[in-house]
Amino acid sequence: MMTNRGAVAGRYAYGLRDVDKRRHGPGPRASVFDKGLNTVINGRTDASGTPLSHEVIQAMNRIQRQDNRSKVNESATRNLSIAMAELDRLSSVLHLPSNVKEDAATLYRHALDLDLVRGRSIDAFVAASIYAACRLRGVPRPLKLVCDESKRTKKEVSMTYRILLIQLGLKPPIDNALKYVSMLAHKLDISRPTERDAVELLERAQKLRALSGKDPRGLAAAALYLASELNAERVIQSDVSKAAETTEVTLRNRYRGLKKALGYV
Repeated sequence: MMTNRGAVAGRYAYGLRDVDKRRHGPGPRASVFDKGLNTVINGRTDASGTPLSHEVIQAMNRIQRQDNRSKVNESATRNLSIAMAELDRLSSVLHLPSNVKEDAATLYRHALDLDLVRGRSIDAFVAASIYAACRLRGVPRPLKLVCDESKRTKKEVSMTYRILLIQLGLKPPIDNALKYVSMLAHKLDISRPTERDAVELLERAQKLRALSGKDPRGLAAAALYLASELNAERVIQSDVSKAAETTEVTLRNRYRGLKKALGYV
């Protein structure tokens, strides 16, 4: 029976499917390759504590071997085992919250269900899933940072990310420059009053529709640079551009555009 891609995408795109909560223990987790619902066959005694006979123990060992083999013989299970280990590593080094990690795992499972991973890099799909989950949740993790920690190149991860957007029907919100201000201010050791002034500058520019189509990180950097200038707080352009992972030329262009839009020229 053929799977309807649109129906599957709708179920997976924004989180885990509804599960029956009438059970004991923690619920299933998408970031664990078997969702945490594994079977454990072990023991040397029965329910009443009576030791098992040698023949029963041998039979239990044979069943345990067959169970372990059945878990790793399927290609999808082996794929998930590798992918979830890489997802766990990347989530740790990127300091991702648990909800973003679970969303990334769900997106990866969805891609696997649609047979998008076949013939492509597992690591690239894991990195792309993490970046997509961050975009959907509004967590500031730039693509370059994700790629730096991944085992794949930025070109490969960005191409894979576009595949996810198209095939899964994802519509991440447009990045807002305001969410980068705090992070950049912390990196540059800029005072809280200057940080607040930078936020106010960006809010004023948004009302004037002066931020359309511009790189949000560059705009946040320009607002911080302008606010520090207005408050006589010395910062160096090269330090600001480096913290924002943009060029000094871009910073100067956004700075001049912001000054002109806000009437500081």
